[in-house]
Amino acid sequence: MHTLNDELIEKDLKYIWHPCSQMKDYEELKPIIVNRGEGVNLYSIDNKKYLDVVSSWWCNLLGHCNKRISNALKQQVDTLEHVIFANFSHPKAIELCESLSKVLPFGLEKFCFTDNGSSAIEAAMKMSFQYHYQTGNPQKTRFMALSDAYHGETIGALSVGGVDLYSEIYKPVLLDIIRIKGPDCYRCPYGLNCQNCEAQCIENAKESFKKWGDECCAIVIEPLVQAAAGMKIYSPKYLIELRKLCDEYNVHLIADEIATGYGRTGKMFACDYAGISPDIMCLSKGLTGGYMPMALAVTTKKIFDAFYAPYSEGKAFMHSHTYSGNPLACAAACEVLKILKDENIIEKAQQKAVYFNNLIKEKFSSHKNVGDIRSIGLINAIELVYDKKTKQPFESNLRIGYQIYKEALKEGVILRPLGDVIYFNPPLIIEKNDMDYAVNTAYNCMKKIVD
Repeated sequence: MHTLNDELIEKDLKYIWHPCSQMKDYEELKPIIVNRGEGVNLYSIDNKKYLDVVSSWWCNLLGHCNKRISNALKQQVDTLEHVIFANFSHPKAIELCESLSKVLPFGLEKFCFTDNGSSAIEAAMKMSFQYHYQTGNPQKTRFMALSDAYHGETIGALSVGGVDLYSEIYKPVLLDIIRIKGPDCYRCPYGLNCQNCEAQCIENAKESFKKWGDECCAIVIEPLVQAAAGMKIYSPKYLIELRKLCDEYNVHLIADEIATGYGRTGKMFACDYAGISPDIMCLSKGLTGGYMPMALAVTTKKIFDAFYAPYSEGKAFMHSHTYSGNPLACAAACEVLKILKDENIIEKAQQKAVYFNNLIKEKFSSHKNVGDIRSIGLINAIELVYDKKTKQPFESNLRIGYQIYKEALKEGVILRPLGDVIYFNPPLIIEKNDMDYAVNTAYNCMKKIVD
């Protein structure tokens, strides 16, 4: 019997090129047609429930179809759907900036609206370059970034990324980035870990700044968690030392908090762990609770002032996006901040994280193929290796993580892996019973594949 689900799958495969996918895989693993969501769960059109412990690519902050965010959108859509953001504004954009300015690190007070995370990175990079050009440093034309970084898919953002899976084929057309060997706490060359180190690996950055600092505009980093690299977590001390280097060499620190912001690490922003403020911070994903595409590049008055001049001087930041400051997205973003405050979401998530972290360690740590378990906030990652003693990874063609992902889907858990790193990055509202089910399912599916 040919069902509606079958018909939609056929049409999907006929028309749609899915992101970050080898479409040939879809011959075996058909697309799952979702038609509703509630809380931490998604429901397919044939009424199967899926526990979304990856927050639909880390953006769903407060659960699917959150009533407060939905109502805020419903009210806004009947009032104003969009307005050109050049020379025009609207109440929700102003409210959002005012509210965010109260929780952002000190000095971040000028808001440049874009419509996705990659675009925010592009805006930040252009802003930094133009600032230096207009303040007497035209030689500053290059950017620094860490190894294993990920900052998005547009050309500038992809350039500062360092994960070859995404960027290798495009290297002939990418910017010439100064690549700094970043922290690697699991395979630390100093034999330390991020709980007891003094960020000795900052030496790599010091060498690069000494050699190239005078020709660099900025360094782009993911604070504390290199997400796409496998949720690689490093010490806040590294950020503190990096901030000092940036100040010494007049290099902007661009903090990509797109994946780490909004309570994902247990604090509002990952930079808060280090007590530092970047020169530019990029925000997206949790910004609207996963409801609407929107991003921000937030900067200082010092940077803003370098662009503030008579029009005839040609110093304006001529960067724009059609949907900059979209009222629907702003309405969702305003409501997200209210919910975080009214319901003490981040504080409650910190308490849940203790249970979640301990549960995962108890379940996974003794397994022969679990090389590392790392966590910060509700983010938890389990790195699977062929040899636990030598930390030798599995052969990539085995696709161990992908095999586990397929098994977990059968049990109604979305465990989209990062290579052979199985991770959890759930909505902040997740409760213990769902944590239990997710962890037990992940463990059982892992045993099916690697035991």
